[in-house]
Amino acid sequence: KAKESGREIRVGRFPFVANGKAIAMGEDQGMAKVIFDKKTGQLLGAHLVGAEVTELIQGFVVAMNLETTEEELFHTIFPHPTISETMKEAVLDAYGQALNA
Repeated sequence: KAKESGREIRVGRFPFVANGKAIAMGEDQGMAKVIFDKKTGQLLGAHLVGAEVTELIQGFVVAMNLETTEEELFHTIFPHPTISETMKEAVLDAYGQALNA
């Protein structure tokens, strides 16, 4: 939808198979995906698929409602070890900075 509206976007993805908590739980099938406006850095959308994602999605909903940028998400703490780390890794991936890819 963002592309259709003429926006240039950045997309980041991070698989659960690269997340220690997901592996330890035996739930390594899934991923986090984020979409940013390339010009403003604003978070436009996110997708989460996998175990426990219903516990995570509200973080992206709040970020979108507050018009959060990638810079603000770069400085957000995601505890370790948690599946929520996939959210930050997806953000970092959108900018070529994923730590655990």
